Amino acid sequence: MDFKKPLAGVTSMSMVPLPSKKPRKDGSSLGITPFSNGMYKLNSQIIPAGQAGSIPRTSNLLSPNMLLNGHESEVYCGKFSSDGSFLASAGFDRRILLWETYGECENIATMMGHGGAILDLVLSSDDSVIYTASSDKSIALWDTESAQRIKKFRGHENIVNSCAVARRGPQHVCSGSDDGTIRLWDRRQKACVQTFQNTYQVLSVTFSDTSEMIFSGGIDNVVKGWDLRKLEASMLLSGHTDTVTGLSVSPDGSFLLSNSMDNTLRMWDIRPFAPADRCTKIFTGHQHTFEKNLLRCAWSIDNRRITSGSGDRYVHVWDVNTRQLVYKLPGHTASVNETAFHPTEPILLSVGSDKKIFLGEILPCMY
Repeated sequence: MDFKKPLAGVTSMSMVPLPSKKPRKDGSSLGITPFSNGMYKLNSQIIPAGQAGSIPRTSNLLSPNMLLNGHESEVYCGKFSSDGSFLASAGFDRRILLWETYGECENIATMMGHGGAILDLVLSSDDSVIYTASSDKSIALWDTESAQRIKKFRGHENIVNSCAVARRGPQHVCSGSDDGTIRLWDRRQKACVQTFQNTYQVLSVTFSDTSEMIFSGGIDNVVKGWDLRKLEASMLLSGHTDTVTGLSVSPDGSFLLSNSMDNTLRMWDIRPFAPADRCTKIFTGHQHTFEKNLLRCAWSIDNRRITSGSGDRYVHVWDVNTRQLVYKLPGHTASVNETAFHPTEPILLSVGSDKKIFLGEILPCMY
């Protein structure tokens, strides 16, 4: 892609430094710490291949851990492209940065234009457009080829906390705001095409797999499914006891994952004719802290793992089948706000309030 040159002051990656510590047989100084269940966590330490204590590489990253520096303040959101060749990040500094995933993880584009912090971003299915939600009350559309803003949706009366793109069908985008509304936008039009009124602030939104429903979560603790044909909330998912900050539909479209300030992740069966109690699993281990950041959540492409940001500065990964925490990854020095799985390789992306972006190699799922 023909990207603009990065702005001055934006740097690229650095490898996490090699520790001057003799490896131990238990692996705790090898960049791996074992859990009792036989799984492992990766520390911010690297043993080069070929040296005593090195571990097999599992991805095409230049190094098992890559640190991307360039943001001037808290990073709130980060996503991989559909093929995993690049990633986008944004945050309080109002800039969207594009990075190469491989090689030296160079910053390949910088986009500016929002008047406030960027709280969420998502890429179109063909990676040609980035959608961003901002505290300036707008949703902006950015062309990834020219690195230029191509459209801005206005209509919300308060901070826009979240945005999502339909997986199929018309080029629809949805957004959730502190004004208590969920809005539906058509990329081909300028004005909002549908508004759903919620009682309280909306902090996270996402489409169902068929794009016939929008799910929303916010400070009323309830996840709601808004039917785009009936124009009403036809699904209510109750169980969380505190604010819902993140939502993610599984790649196969069968389940919805929700992240809450009650320090749980819940998995909901959103298939038609599912039992009345749609909550099938609860995951614990991560933390929401006094910062009250909008911590997001995500699925692996094979539906076998989930991941979440956490206020305790760790990246958390769970096994969906067993509900066990299989990774607790250090490296960040402040809240981890969003995490994501690479679409084709065992790589984790994490962004945090420490201005840092990490790419980390993990072990592939073996079952």
